[in-house]
Amino acid sequence: MGRIIAVYGAIAGVIVIIGMFISITFVADHGTMGMVAGYLSMLVALLFVFIGVKRYRDVNLGGVIGFWKALGVGLGIGLVAALFYVLGWELYMWQTGGTFMTDYIARSVEDMRAAGKPAAEIAAFSAEMGAMAEQYKNPLFRMALTLTEIFPVALLVSLVSAALLRKSGFMPALQPRG
Repeated sequence: MGRIIAVYGAIAGVIVIIGMFISITFVADHGTMGMVAGYLSMLVALLFVFIGVKRYRDVNLGGVIGFWKALGVGLGIGLVAALFYVLGWELYMWQTGGTFMTDYIARSVEDMRAAGKPAAEIAAFSAEMGAMAEQYKNPLFRMALTLTEIFPVALLVSLVSAALLRKSGFMPALQPRG
């Protein structure tokens, strides 16, 4: 089980890091469009939760797995992928000198001004985000916050995978012809 978790978690992790860097590099809009691209890349990467649980069920357990065991394997794969995601974000922060929050706040304030938001609303937002930026300088806070981005997706994919794959008739292993 550990090998399945490590291998499929690492595959999902590499894919989610690639998706993160593609999203950061090529999606100019870091608002809604960037968020959609980011979560879509997470979902694509976390398909390896399903693939890993199915492989474990079919190869290691002879085609039968219980819900809780499937959920455990799925969460293991998801946590390995999440670790890659968090470390990938930390690498990005290190590579860019940790200017993400400053840039994000400046871009958001600029967007608010362009949208004609009242100065009081912009000032309140700026103050709130300034406090958040201070907290974001703490690597443990930043890592925990980054983990909360991917973990709900990993949990959802793990739950769905466990629910589907606990039924041995759902996508049964192909039997070799002989």
